[in-house]
Amino acid sequence: MMATNFSILDIAGSALTAQSQRMNVSASNMANANSVAGPNGEPYKAKQVIFEQQLQNQGVGGVQVQQVVESEAPARREYQPGHPLADDQGYVTLPNVDPVAEMVNMISAARSYQANVEVLNTSKELLMRTLSIGRS
Repeated sequence: MMATNFSILDIAGSALTAQSQRMNVSASNMANANSVAGPNGEPYKAKQVIFEQQLQNQGVGGVQVQQVVESEAPARREYQPGHPLADDQGYVTLPNVDPVAEMVNMISAARSYQANVEVLNTSKELLMRTLSIGRS
């Protein structure tokens, strides 16, 4: 039974790590939502976190970040004829970040993170109760 409890801690811990990275990537996307040109002269490209199952012993596992990829969504174009980076037609190319989708992603990651904190707290409490039974 103890091995199961420790695997619960491992699973919840892996989810905390993965969701934390998801929130960081989403925050980076939001911070760069209006960056017209990055260091390479191109607009920022939104990034997305790809998760994968992390199998441990006996088929029980958690989650891990497989990779962080650039979004394939097209860049936004806004008509700003006076902007120094506007093209011949007066359009400026902006990042492909969708602020509404990023906020939804951030809320989802934060709620998942909080749920896994609750799993850790509950598991800890159950382990402590189990240990106190042995002392009686």
